[in-house]
Amino acid sequence: MFAIMAPGQGSQTPGMLAGWLRDPVHAERVQVWSEAADCDLAHLGTKASAAEIARTENTQPLLVAQGLLAHQALATAVAEGAAVAVGHSVGELTAAAFAGVLTPTDAVRLAAVRGRAMAAACAEAPTSMAAVVGGDEPAVLARIAEHGLTAATFNGPGQIVAAGLTEDLQRLAAAPPPSATVKPLTVAGAFHTAYMESARQAVAAAAAGIDFAPPRAVLLSNADGEALATPEAVRQRLVDQVVRPVRWDLCLRGLARFAPGVTVSLPPAKTLANIVRRQYPELSVVPVGSARDISKALARIEATESAEGGPIRAGV
Repeated sequence: MFAIMAPGQGSQTPGMLAGWLRDPVHAERVQVWSEAADCDLAHLGTKASAAEIARTENTQPLLVAQGLLAHQALATAVAEGAAVAVGHSVGELTAAAFAGVLTPTDAVRLAAVRGRAMAAACAEAPTSMAAVVGGDEPAVLARIAEHGLTAATFNGPGQIVAAGLTEDLQRLAAAPPPSATVKPLTVAGAFHTAYMESARQAVAAAAAGIDFAPPRAVLLSNADGEALATPEAVRQRLVDQVVRPVRWDLCLRGLARFAPGVTVSLPPAKTLANIVRRQYPELSVVPVGSARDISKALARIEATESAEGGPIRAGV
């Protein structure tokens, strides 16, 4: 068994598509996705500044597009082998495409709708997010709640992201939980909270017009780290995820239960690969940072399948 892991917002870097677009096949694919997303992904991935690609409406389709550039090369392995797919926040759309639930084009299209809708929701109220690092989890959660904030992302032990009104986050930073540090994040608003309700509605409307297929691989949900078995379950979770906390800690716990022989960390690969290595050092991670790394990932997958007695048809 092997796993595919897709990153979320915050892992983007200027020029992130430049190396990939030297291949005419990738360039053509990105052109198709740009038309579906109604934005110039080639520009965003090559010439755009850090500030431009940090805008939510640009970041989300760009991240999904880069992760899916590895799709064609890895899709056969996913279809023929026992695979697990998991993605962080918007990366869950990338993971859904690898699991066969969405086509790559539909995944990028939905990411663009999601990004624009979340950017618009951010303009409705002065909100933001802050990482709470360290401290005892119950005490951290209690302090977050005291200030009327939401624990919006659980990345793992000692890594909880609070979200809500900017003034409430400032109060949290002024009086952090015992043994914890509050670090404001440079984001547009309070993602994965009730402040994103208008965005949830927009994503729901867009998702209703897209065909969702049964998962061909195990697809783990951001809500609880559990596998999703039906197209409608995936659709509903992807919609609700906009206003629900990201339980990446539970996703990784679920991933560890499957004990994949290798976990392929899709580009941009470094952030999630480092989290897995810290929390689950027994899991072997292969970061795919460029097109050159795909052959390395395929070789590791093939070696894993050989060691486990050959490919097994994936299922939930």
